[in-house]
Amino acid sequence: MANLRSFVLVLFTSLVICSFGVDPPTSFAQERVDFEKEIAPVLQQHCLRCHSPGIDKGDVSLATLSDLEEGGYIEAGDAESSYLIELVSGTSTEPPRMPKDGPPLSNAEIKKIKRWIDEGANWPTDFVIREKSKADTGFWSFQPLKVDHPNPTIDGFIESALSAQELSMRQISDRRTLIRRASYDLIGLPPTPAEIEDFLADPDSDEVAFANLVDRLLESPHYGERWGRHWLDVVRFGESNGFERNVLINSLWPFRDYVIESINADKPFDQLIREHLAGDVTDSNDPSMMVGSAFLVSGPYDDVGNQDAAQAAQIRANTLDEMINATGQAFLGMTLGCARCHDHKFDPIKQEDYYAFYATFAGVRHGEVLLETSESKKQRTQKLKPLNEQLASLETEQRKIQADVVARAREPEKLDQWRARWTRPPVDRTGTEEVFKPVRAKFVRLTCEAQDSNVATPRGFRIDEFEIYSSQSPNQNVALASNGSVASGPARKIDDFPNAYGPHLAIDGKTGERFISSGNVLTIELAKPTPISRILFSSAKGETTPEHSKFVFVADYRIEASLDGETWTEIAHGRDRKPVNETSHLNRRLEKLEMTQTEKKQLVELRRSIQKVKAEIAKTPPPAKVWIGTRSQKDAKGPFHVFIGGSPQRTGVTVVPASMSAVTANGGPTFELNESSEAERRIALANWVTDAGNPLTPRVLANRLWHYHFGTGIVDTPSDFGYMGGRPTHPELLDFLATKLIENKWQLKPMHRMIMNTKAYRQASDFDQASTQIDARSRLLWRFPPRRLSAEEIRDTMLVTAGKLDKRRGGPGFRLYDYWQDNVSTYVPLDRHGPETFRRAVYHQNARASVVDLMTEFDQPDCAFSTPRRAQTTTPLQALTMFNHSFTLDMANALASRLQSTSDEAKDQIELAYELCYGRPADAMEVQWCQTLVQEHGLEHLCRVLFNTSEMIYVK
Repeated sequence: MANLRSFVLVLFTSLVICSFGVDPPTSFAQERVDFEKEIAPVLQQHCLRCHSPGIDKGDVSLATLSDLEEGGYIEAGDAESSYLIELVSGTSTEPPRMPKDGPPLSNAEIKKIKRWIDEGANWPTDFVIREKSKADTGFWSFQPLKVDHPNPTIDGFIESALSAQELSMRQISDRRTLIRRASYDLIGLPPTPAEIEDFLADPDSDEVAFANLVDRLLESPHYGERWGRHWLDVVRFGESNGFERNVLINSLWPFRDYVIESINADKPFDQLIREHLAGDVTDSNDPSMMVGSAFLVSGPYDDVGNQDAAQAAQIRANTLDEMINATGQAFLGMTLGCARCHDHKFDPIKQEDYYAFYATFAGVRHGEVLLETSESKKQRTQKLKPLNEQLASLETEQRKIQADVVARAREPEKLDQWRARWTRPPVDRTGTEEVFKPVRAKFVRLTCEAQDSNVATPRGFRIDEFEIYSSQSPNQNVALASNGSVASGPARKIDDFPNAYGPHLAIDGKTGERFISSGNVLTIELAKPTPISRILFSSAKGETTPEHSKFVFVADYRIEASLDGETWTEIAHGRDRKPVNETSHLNRRLEKLEMTQTEKKQLVELRRSIQKVKAEIAKTPPPAKVWIGTRSQKDAKGPFHVFIGGSPQRTGVTVVPASMSAVTANGGPTFELNESSEAERRIALANWVTDAGNPLTPRVLANRLWHYHFGTGIVDTPSDFGYMGGRPTHPELLDFLATKLIENKWQLKPMHRMIMNTKAYRQASDFDQASTQIDARSRLLWRFPPRRLSAEEIRDTMLVTAGKLDKRRGGPGFRLYDYWQDNVSTYVPLDRHGPETFRRAVYHQNARASVVDLMTEFDQPDCAFSTPRRAQTTTPLQALTMFNHSFTLDMANALASRLQSTSDEAKDQIELAYELCYGRPADAMEVQWCQTLVQEHGLEHLCRVLFNTSEMIYVK
């Protein structure tokens, strides 16, 4: 009975409370606030765009409870004392201060946060709120490959998409069109008239004849040159380091040859990718495979350096970022770099994913190494061992004689005697003076016997001013150029500024610039014979940091005078000055003073013997150095962290090399390495990227193939398969191609055959107004999309047509620019292109930020970045360059000579010109027009006109 009364009392109390709108006590209220379902979504929606790890816009991160507590924003159990509530609620006189860039929180949301804080601010351990990306792991590109069609074919997929838009393909192209299209597509060169005739005469059906043509072109060595150029674009291959110095890298060309040879051999592309990422460790005994890992270091990098540790760390982080970006875009079609400072805003790529790649590449440094097999290295070592031992013995004996002499001279009594000779202070970079008895001179010569920073050489000293004072009153500096004097002497030269360090700077009356010697002599010719008695010279006059290396000065010297420039008299020297230092310069002085004639003779004989041994060693040169990068175990040593805001100075959670979470979330391959070597990390990444279960890599590669065959990929952003990239026009076809790629063991040639033998590829490119209204870019392939030749194809075609193409393959590249290099590099386009440049354009030594007339005008990309698709602009400069450049004129003249050598008849010459340039015969009207042109202006002008026609540089 008592229990019943208690129950009624509680029920009555609850009803009264509810009637008067009073909040019931917690024990009778709703359940505790569910943080993950009720609080986290509010913070994610309103706050994380500014307040999350890696974003400096907000003063505090709202990703974890510790972030809030450390900043004093939450007092667990006391919402009214929590600063967070004040920020989102405002006061009676002020509106809410947060969210700053968005609508305020609703009363219900604020009330819920207050309850959560009052209940103790429960936040599940290790739970991190992340700003939601636009795409999640359900995005199309992260899904496993899927082909549902029972009997899929390329044409079937194309026709289905066309039918849905009430479109249809064009008729099959004629054979002339097809051979020109296929030749440019596969080898980047026009077919010869003989090849065209053979194809036209092929008695097989059109399908069989074309299939045979494709097979023949795929076996051409030019195939690798054409498709290698495509891949070199993607992997941002460039032969200079970029940035402000932009110095040429002369040992990177083997990577270009490796790519061309690999594609010619139809190396499986998954193997090529593995070699790009880890060829130096998976094939460490095969130089031809090791060079593949040059991919990692073939991009731009900053080699200037910085003495500030924080800046140096940032530069290093930028260098690794370039490798990560290149890897993500080339193989995965993902913009990984967007997750450097925070989780990717658009794709489901976490910051931890980015730094897992960072940890993988941490040990890679730019540089060159010797490439040789362990066996060849062993043989070379054995062959050189006796010579190296002999050389070491001779050099040891030489050093011993010198050391004995110095030790003898440094005995206290002797050393005191020698020191007594040095009565004057050492040379002073800010000003060294010599005063002597008056002497009449027309020429004065300074000879450096040792410079002060390197006792082993007299070269490289600097002089900012060399002053010669007359002994007559008034004393004046007669060495000044303004007084008629002329300075001479070998100087450091740079091509783009020949007199930047010339001897004239030593007598210009200014101290800001200085003569930098490349020899050991500076000579001043006075305006007329003059009595002189004082000389003052310096390299750092008026400088506050004369010890800086840029002020290198003479240490030991002599000064001579002459009236005729042939007979010289010593008028001053530094032999009585104290040595610059007590180590190398003192020892040099002592060695010269103490050495006996016998010891001098011994040293002469030893030096001769050393030179002979070195000559023998030189007969067995080391293998070539190749730019594949060096590996630093120190850099590769962890632990590794997320960099908050991308700053190496703000480390976050620890990361290890691992696979990308968005791929593994969909059942894709996975790896994670807690304890691993630098080599193991890159091998694991290479295997993960090329795993058949990774849907990104085969999709991206299949799309690239389609892109280069049809001008636009199924996805029109070949290196971005993320949210901000394009969407596939034929998703099932893309997965079909990716699946076929894997079935064909990642070889490209079977894929070329499959694509090119379709009706979609062989159809005509005829324009149709109605179809254009529906699909202006022919993305659905209602016709074959015509295209303009690439810059390299245009140049190569002109060389082929003129009969001037040098078909040599491989080796160091040629240059279409003059290269001038000092602290920075200058690239000046050549006005004339000599025969040494008549190779295929793929062998040009492409430097970043260099301009190469014709090819630059026709959109050859700057290799500072990956170029998955070429731009096609139309500018006046293209017409001007094609019409007026000396290369065009030279090729037009060469073509005219070729035509004249085959026939004396103008009609025959014109018909051959059309076959060479257009791959077709000229019609009667064209022959008539051309004959008129030739009669009025000559054959060379006709050839120049043909080079400037659209038909010459377009493929349909």
